[in-house]
Amino acid sequence: MTPKDDIKSAEPKGSEEAPKRRAPRWRKFVYWGAGLSLFGMVAGAGVVLGAFIHYGRDLPDYKTLAEYEPAVTTRIHAGDGSLLTEFARQQRLFVPVEAVPDRVVEAFLAAEDKNFFEHGGLDYMGMVRAAINSALNIVQGRSNLQGASTITQQVARNFLLTLDQRLDRKIKEMILTLRIERAFTKDQILELYLNEIYLGNRSYGIGAAALNYFGKSLPELTVAEAAYLAVLPKAPNNYHPVHDHDRALGRRNWVLSRMHDLEFISDAEYEEAVATDLEPPVQGARAEFRADYFAEDVRRQVAALYGEKALYEGGLSVRTTLEPRLQEIAERRLRDGLVAYDRRHGWRGPVTHIGVAADWREKLLKVRQSVGKPGWRLALVQEVREDGAIIGLADGTFGFIPLDAMRWAREWREGERLGPKVESTGQVLKIGDVIVVSKGEGEASFAAYNTFSGDTLTKARNYNLDQIPAIGGALVALDPHTGRVLALVGGFDFNVSQFNRATQAERQPGSAFKPFVYAAALEHGFTPSSLILDAPFVMDQGDGQGTWKPRNSSNKFYGPSTLRLGLEKSRNLMTVRLAQNLGMPMVMDYAQRFGLADNMTPTLAASLGAGEVTLLKLSAAYGMLVNGGKKIEPTLIDRIQDRYGKTIFRHDTRACAGCEASVEPAAPLVEPELPDTRAQVVDPITAYQLVHMLEGVVERGTGVRIRAVGKPLAGKTGTTNDSTDTWFVGFAPDLVVGVFVGFDQPRSLGAGEEGSSVAVPVFRDFMIDALKGQPSIPFRMPTGVRLVKVDASTGQLAGAGNAQVILEAFRPGTEPKFGEVTVLDGSLPIGQTQGTIRKGTGGIY
Repeated sequence: MTPKDDIKSAEPKGSEEAPKRRAPRWRKFVYWGAGLSLFGMVAGAGVVLGAFIHYGRDLPDYKTLAEYEPAVTTRIHAGDGSLLTEFARQQRLFVPVEAVPDRVVEAFLAAEDKNFFEHGGLDYMGMVRAAINSALNIVQGRSNLQGASTITQQVARNFLLTLDQRLDRKIKEMILTLRIERAFTKDQILELYLNEIYLGNRSYGIGAAALNYFGKSLPELTVAEAAYLAVLPKAPNNYHPVHDHDRALGRRNWVLSRMHDLEFISDAEYEEAVATDLEPPVQGARAEFRADYFAEDVRRQVAALYGEKALYEGGLSVRTTLEPRLQEIAERRLRDGLVAYDRRHGWRGPVTHIGVAADWREKLLKVRQSVGKPGWRLALVQEVREDGAIIGLADGTFGFIPLDAMRWAREWREGERLGPKVESTGQVLKIGDVIVVSKGEGEASFAAYNTFSGDTLTKARNYNLDQIPAIGGALVALDPHTGRVLALVGGFDFNVSQFNRATQAERQPGSAFKPFVYAAALEHGFTPSSLILDAPFVMDQGDGQGTWKPRNSSNKFYGPSTLRLGLEKSRNLMTVRLAQNLGMPMVMDYAQRFGLADNMTPTLAASLGAGEVTLLKLSAAYGMLVNGGKKIEPTLIDRIQDRYGKTIFRHDTRACAGCEASVEPAAPLVEPELPDTRAQVVDPITAYQLVHMLEGVVERGTGVRIRAVGKPLAGKTGTTNDSTDTWFVGFAPDLVVGVFVGFDQPRSLGAGEEGSSVAVPVFRDFMIDALKGQPSIPFRMPTGVRLVKVDASTGQLAGAGNAQVILEAFRPGTEPKFGEVTVLDGSLPIGQTQGTIRKGTGGIY
């Protein structure tokens, strides 16, 4: 029997055919489920692939990240390297990833992406959690979607996409993230992230944040400080250390706990960091001093050289010439000088008037008036008494101004004249006046009832009454050998007026121009002892313009006088005769040599300073006298470096052959020699003769008040018609200082005011402070100068009976001889001079 027969014999009887066996019902569901799952996976993969193709077509080019150059802060430094100011649209300091301390990196990894160095750009488990949370938000009616963004995703979003929370943006972000991970190393991605993120408090990137929050560089940060910075990327405005202290502290401690769990910090470090409180952001620590006029001029120059984009985004490092010590002295002494002049000419009234009510403090705080001087404050007059005035300050304290502290405040009258003497407080102040005050000496005792608080005031600190000057002024200090500007102040208060009176105001220098006329004379046959007639001078101006009659400030004539005496006493008539003899083309040639001829016409009035010049240019011209006649260009900038440290600008362009040479350790150090490429504008002997004569201005002439400094100094006053502009430009052997004082809208400074009374005191006080503790250095005398004893009044060789004998500097062969006297009397025909005389122009002094 065959097997098949056995099967048949086993069939049930009574039936022709056995029924078919059926599979269990659950298996069908398994098969259908598997099929649907496979189909879903294929379809899902197709959808994902289609989404990647669809959204990946027009994405930004991620390769541009390789050329990333963020907007970096341009920093302006003083000559000693200290920070002066910064210019930026986004305050950012780019820090290479190699320079970021490990603790800072670990803090950000703990807070943002602990698996950054392991994953391929996407945190899939985090994405699942975020998807569940987002679904719950939608169910609960909240629109915000959550994401598990890795650091790479944040780079893709911050650099290449928008910040809106939409699904299509999230898909694009994921695509770009994968592409970025393939194209860049982890360190490169981390560098982009740490330098781009906004961390609040005007800080872009971790370098700026470390400075703005803690006043530190990155290596100086503690663990607690690094952890706080890592808190900020999520929502910097929600974790302010002062306004959101508790929330920020809790979040920082959470970051510290993460760092501890990840074994980035030890138990001891964790406990110490958690116990540390949050400190308020550092205020004003980045700029150590103020030099607003100087910084603004630097800003304009850098913008002119490289454009606004490079200035505000290029991360330039600008090393300026400023010397902070001298700048502080310049700011203080110029303000003191302007205040002293202003007080001499009376009280112009309060800043404003607001009345006294219960809300007087709020009203006082709303008064927008910059006072311009450290220690000055706004105050409100609360009560006027016979012996003074009670004042209230914005901080709620009270003070008292004694009557004696306002005696100076006589009424200002037209023409800078004064009203009657102050005999009572009511002549000066009334209740509700907003005034400027400064702390005085001691306290005043009295009884005053405060109707608003119900308190009785029994004593208060004494204050002085002050006034913001209406007059303007400027001060420049520079190195006469290089032209480097060491200090520059362009006015009383930069917050009130940004106009720089040192570099932008072109005004008539008056007699401060005279040394350059005398320079031409000394190189064309004249000596310091040459005699010029000081007598009336009249010139017909032609064309019906009448006659021009210059005069001396004293309205007197002194007969034949030496060149030296003419400069020391600033005699106008002598200078005009000298310029007429030389010819104005020659005078203009010397003005050109010293950089003063741009706004000057070739008229005899120009010899008295009727042209226009800035204080900076005039100060540089005096520098060329004291440095031996060498050409210098004033500069505020020594060097500019780009963001990579490459020098792109240098003021000193001389080649230094030995500066780059390698030196063996045992070899003696040899100072490299730098070539002197400065042009010679006048002979060194001529320059010294002028310096020697200008010393006489300080010793015996219009600058005699400067003798109080007690050091070798020289210079020249300048005062224009009607005392409109007042000047003093002077120097020590290694420092030139120029001072200008005048109203912005030109008008007379008042009767009796001139360079010697307004500008000279500012110069004197500056030099007292600037040269304090320094040795007295005589002016350097070049080879070939002959010093000869002469009579100071006649210029002739000194004899036994001379009343005043001085040493005069002569060029060899030009010394005076006994019995020879020649006087320039102005007999040169007028037709030999060039140009016409402008009526009413020229300097007095």
